[in-house]
Amino acid sequence: MGQAKIIAIFNQSGGVGKTSLTHNLGYHLALRKRKVLLVDMDPQASLTVFLGLEPSDLEETIYQSLMAAEPLPIHSGLYQQSLDLVPANINLSGAELELVVADMRELRLVDALESVRENYDFILIDCPPSLGILSYISLVAASHVLVPIQTEFKALKGTELLLQTISRVKSRANRQLQIAGFVPTMYDARTAQASACVESIRQSLSKIAPIFPTIPRAVAFVDASSQQLPLALYQRTHGAIQVLKEIAKLLD
Repeated sequence: MGQAKIIAIFNQSGGVGKTSLTHNLGYHLALRKRKVLLVDMDPQASLTVFLGLEPSDLEETIYQSLMAAEPLPIHSGLYQQSLDLVPANINLSGAELELVVADMRELRLVDALESVRENYDFILIDCPPSLGILSYISLVAASHVLVPIQTEFKALKGTELLLQTISRVKSRANRQLQIAGFVPTMYDARTAQASACVESIRQSLSKIAPIFPTIPRAVAFVDASSQQLPLALYQRTHGAIQVLKEIAKLLD
C-alpha cells in the first residue's frame, strides 16, 4: 500500500460543490478497492453530516488531534466500503484562533496524519471555503491539491488568489505539493455561459494542471447528501455517476 496520496480538495469560494465532491470521490475510490480516509477540516462539518454523524454529539474530532496531539478519531467502514472518516464539529472554529499562536502550527495536521498514512491509499481532506489557517495547514499536509471550480465566470476570476496561495505553500512549507487538477462543477449544459466558461477554464488553466471531466449541476447531489448517501447509492442510474467514476479512475 505504501504511503497514501493525500489530496486537499480546496477552493476559497463556498458553494462550488467541494464537500459533495469529497464525499462522492471517496466513495468511488473505495469502490475501486482503495482504502480511503476522509478528513473534515471545515468547522461547518458538512462532510461529517453527509456521512451520517451528528457533529454536536461528537466528543472527539479532528480538533483534539490538532490541538492536543490525540490519535485521530476514525469512524470506519462507512457504506460497507473501505471508507473511513475523521469528523469535525464547531470546535474547529476555535482551532482557527488557537493555531495563530500555537507552536509548530504548520505541521499539526502533518503530524496527525503521519501515524495512519501507511494504512491508506488515499486521504482526502475537505478544506474550509477560506484562505485561513485551516486551509493552509491542509495544503501543507497534502501531496496534491484538487480544485473544484464552478462553471461561472466569477468563479474563474477567483482562481488567481487561489493559485497564489498554493504557490506560497509550495515555495516554503510544502515544496512537494502538486496540483492534481481542476474539476469544473455545477455545469448547466442548457446555458451558453456555462459552455463558454468551461472553454475558458480549459484555455486558462490546462497549462497549469489537468482539467477533469465536468460535473453537471443536479438537484440529486443535494438530495443524496440530505439522505447521507453518495449519489451512486441514492440514484444508481444518474448520469453524473459515470463522471465521478472517471475522475476517481484518473486520480487512482
